[in-house]
Amino acid sequence: MPTGDDGERDERRDRAMRHFTVHHDGGTIPVSRCGRGRPLLLCPGLNSTQADLHELTELLRRDHDVVTFDLRGHGLSSAADRYSFNGFLSDLVAVLAESNRLDLPEAPVLVGYSLGADLAVHYVSEHPDTVAGLVLIDGANALPEPFITDADLAEFRAMAEDMATQQEAERSRGTARQVSLTAQDIHDLNLEIDVVRSRILDRYRKIDHPISMIISTSIAGDGTEGRAPRRNQLWRAGIERLVHERPHISTSWIDADHRLVFTHAPEITEIIRRHTNPAGRLTS
Repeated sequence: MPTGDDGERDERRDRAMRHFTVHHDGGTIPVSRCGRGRPLLLCPGLNSTQADLHELTELLRRDHDVVTFDLRGHGLSSAADRYSFNGFLSDLVAVLAESNRLDLPEAPVLVGYSLGADLAVHYVSEHPDTVAGLVLIDGANALPEPFITDADLAEFRAMAEDMATQQEAERSRGTARQVSLTAQDIHDLNLEIDVVRSRILDRYRKIDHPISMIISTSIAGDGTEGRAPRRNQLWRAGIERLVHERPHISTSWIDADHRLVFTHAPEITEIIRRHTNPAGRLTS
């Protein structure tokens, strides 16, 4: 262990948040890094930013070297003319391609939340040698049927409009939590993600790395009326289908809805720590 002045400098470095910018696809992606220990890269989801994941990052940095970033149109990243799953995937690829600037001592564990989990699965299926393992938080589910049916379209469109309205205040202030997507962008992306998940089993079949999944028990809330029970049941069925196909996947359920990464950060941190050994690789 470092002592004296060297130890104090190391502690100050660990407390400090370091930043750099990735130039990609005509825009910029802000990247942040903090902590010391096992390398871990945290990928936010749709309508979430690295600033939103602040509590989880602060907890993980105690024994992880944590790298976070914003997807295009999120946080302090550049806005785009249009948004797509492949566009977001290219953002993740661009960040991990900065190996010289990241200078990680070993391959990181890739942690993805919601859409970020789907991006992580696709990334690892194409770049298997660049990560040590996966932690997937309430995403990348191998759904046996569409999550959004014709009967759900009106409700999901309304939710997208509400989300876009809520984001207007953040955009007007230019905060690190702002999201530039319109209601139509959000709605179209939700439909695209549904299609991505209908095919995601093929991606899992290409992955030999350890995978740990952290899943909400009630992704749509605990209501007993309307479409929520069907969505919760479908979410569980998708995980069961995935584990049947890939039995080496570890699953941990948290009694929460899809906001679990914001409401249950300490529990999520402990699960990640339990499934990560000192060498920075996930255990089964």
